[in-house]
Amino acid sequence: MTRPLIAVTSGEPAGIGPELCRALTEEDFGARLVVLGDRQLLAQRCAGKGAAVVWQDYRADPAYLPPAGTLEVLHLPLAAPAQAGVLDPANGAYVLSLLDRALSGCRAGEFAAMVTAPVHKGVINQAGVPFTGHTEYLADHTATPRVVMMLAGQSPLGGHGPLGQPGPLRVALATTHLPLRAVPDAITPALLEEVLTILHRDMGRKYGIPRPRILVAGLNPHAGEGGYLGREELDVQIPVLERLRAQGMDLIGPLPADTLFTPPQLARGDCVLAMYHDQGLAALKFATFGHGINVTLGLPIIRTSVDHGTALDLAGTGRADTGSLKEAVREAVAMAKRQGGAVLV
Repeated sequence: MTRPLIAVTSGEPAGIGPELCRALTEEDFGARLVVLGDRQLLAQRCAGKGAAVVWQDYRADPAYLPPAGTLEVLHLPLAAPAQAGVLDPANGAYVLSLLDRALSGCRAGEFAAMVTAPVHKGVINQAGVPFTGHTEYLADHTATPRVVMMLAGQSPLGGHGPLGQPGPLRVALATTHLPLRAVPDAITPALLEEVLTILHRDMGRKYGIPRPRILVAGLNPHAGEGGYLGREELDVQIPVLERLRAQGMDLIGPLPADTLFTPPQLARGDCVLAMYHDQGLAALKFATFGHGINVTLGLPIIRTSVDHGTALDLAGTGRADTGSLKEAVREAVAMAKRQGGAVLV
């Protein structure tokens, strides 16, 4: 059996990330997992609930298989003591060091994928490092000109099973963290073509769907109503979709977003491309929250993440929901096995 070696970054030390890592001992994910973080912090935050976690130091040996029930930790020291729920800019560089080590390992073939626990953008910026998020940071540090954020989860709305039974719901975004008034100008023909090309390619590479059916949301109400409620569909979207269809892509739309997220419509596609953040993610998070994940498409590596934040109010209480982290690990493992990288035999 092949077991990909997956790096899991423990995230903001004041948040729930370190204690979420305890959940990685609760089942066999079919992979060898290594948690990146401060050894003492992880031991403290994963204590006090059920049987003690058995930690051991990471061995950079692709032939090594740790004993069942243990978690490997790749120790990266905190810059300052961390208190649950209390942010400290002194540890901003520590958080980024976790990402840097996981990324370097993925690029070198040491790790087959990286899974990221949540970070706090504000405290990293307070530490003097401009930071808008994992996605942008990883794109910059891999010199990737365009990445695509996609959230996914199992939901009764998903289009691949009888209504009422969970199926995959995948929603990618043409634009991400922009003010709403900036969105129409950002959706240019070049941007839309790049995003659709990445989405089409990575649905094949990462999900094993070589010719995905992509449902494309219109920007305006009723997808513009033939130009009476906006011309972006006529002037930007339709010409791009027609050009890419001629190249062999299976693109459906532009579709009115208010009815796109209904089971009959979703059954027509393998994924959705929404034009802006809340257009796509309001529906997805309603349907999958707590078990949804974030996938970064377009990178030269596999990266998945939880779909929630640091939850400072829950840190240290033991009440944080571990479902999203488990799903992110499962998805990273499945993608790594499809691509056959950095595996342990």
